[in-house]
Amino acid sequence: MAINAPASRPANPRFSSGPCAKIPTFELSKLSDAALGRSHRAAIGKEKLLAAIEETRDLLGIPADYKIGIVPASDTGAVEMAMWSMLGARKATMVAWESFGAGWVTDVVKQLKIDAEVKEAGYGEIVDFTTLDFDTDVVFTWNGTTSGVRLPNGDAIPSDRAGLTICDATSAAFAQDLPWEKLDVTTFSWQKVMGGEAAHGMLILSPRAVERLESYTPAWPLPKIFRLTKGGKLIDGIFRGETINTPSMLAVEDYLVALDWARSTGGLSGLMARADANAKVIWDFCDSHDWIANLAVDPATRSNTSVCVKFTDDRINDGAAFAKAVAKRLEKEGVALDVGAYRDAPAGLRIWCGATVETSDLEALMPWIDWAFETEIAAQG
Repeated sequence: MAINAPASRPANPRFSSGPCAKIPTFELSKLSDAALGRSHRAAIGKEKLLAAIEETRDLLGIPADYKIGIVPASDTGAVEMAMWSMLGARKATMVAWESFGAGWVTDVVKQLKIDAEVKEAGYGEIVDFTTLDFDTDVVFTWNGTTSGVRLPNGDAIPSDRAGLTICDATSAAFAQDLPWEKLDVTTFSWQKVMGGEAAHGMLILSPRAVERLESYTPAWPLPKIFRLTKGGKLIDGIFRGETINTPSMLAVEDYLVALDWARSTGGLSGLMARADANAKVIWDFCDSHDWIANLAVDPATRSNTSVCVKFTDDRINDGAAFAKAVAKRLEKEGVALDVGAYRDAPAGLRIWCGATVETSDLEALMPWIDWAFETEIAAQG
C-alpha cells in the first residue's frame, strides 16, 4: 500500500551540521562591502578582522582580559594550535564521548606522546566531570557534534584549578551558555551556529592560558602556523586581527553579516532561544513516537544544536542500512539534506538545530521523517 507523502515541505531543507544553514536573511548582495582584492594587512582588512573579534567578544560576553584570535584551519586548527603550544607542561586528562574528542586523544597520546589519562564515554553518554583531576590540563568538547550530547554546565570545573581547561566549543558557541571563567582555551568555527563559511577558527585565551604560553616552551618543534609566541611573549597582533596566514575577506564579511543578524534576533539569549525551540521540535517528536529516540541517554545532556536520533523499532532488519535509506529518501524528496549520522557514530539521523534554522522548517520536516520511516519499513517486505 502506498503511503501518502506530507503536503507541506520545509522552505529550507538544509539541516547539515557543518557548514550549516546560512542566516535566514542571507543574500549574496549582503556581502557587497567585502574588502575583496585588498590585503588583509591593509587598514580596511585589519579593521574588519578586528571588528569580527570585538563583535564576537560583545555578543558572547567574553571577558575583556581574554584574548580572541582568528586562526587557520577552522575549529580543528584552533584546537591543534592550543594543544601543540600548551600541553606537556603538566599531565593531561583527555575527555572524549564522540568522534572529534576521540581525535584529540589520538593526537595527544600517539602524536605528541604526552602523559595523559584518557576518560571516555560511549555515544549518547557523557564523562562525569566530578571524577576529573583539574590539577591536570583537561581537554574536552563542550557539545559533541557527532553524538548530540553536551555538558549541561561547568559547575564541576573548579575555579581554583591548577591545570588549564581546553574546550572545543565549536557546536556550542552562540547556542549554549559557556562559563568563561571556567574555560582557559575555547575554540569554535564560524561554520556552525553562525552559518559561516569554512576554514576560519576562533581561539579564545584566558589570562592563565596566556601565562602558560609565555612561561612554557614545548619539547617539540612548532610549525609556523601554530606559533603564538615570539621571544617568550605572546604575538599580540594575532589577537588584533593580524592573522598568521591570509584569511578570506569574503568569509570575514559573511561572518560580520551573521553577527549583525544575531544582534537583531536578541543577541546571545535570542540565539539560544531559537536553538532551544528548534531542538524541542525533535525532542517532542521522539517523545510521541515509539520507534525513534534521542541518542542522548540523559535528557539534561541533550544537545540543542546537533540533535542525534536513533531508530528503535524491532522490525528493522539492518539498522545502518535502514538509517541510510531514510536519509537518502529524505534527500531525494528535497526535504532534508545531509542528515545522515556521522560516519563513526551509531546509525541514525543527525539534524542541525542551530539558530540559523527556522523552527517552522523543522516542524515541516517531522511528518516527512514519519513518512520515510513507514515507507522504509514497508519496503523491507
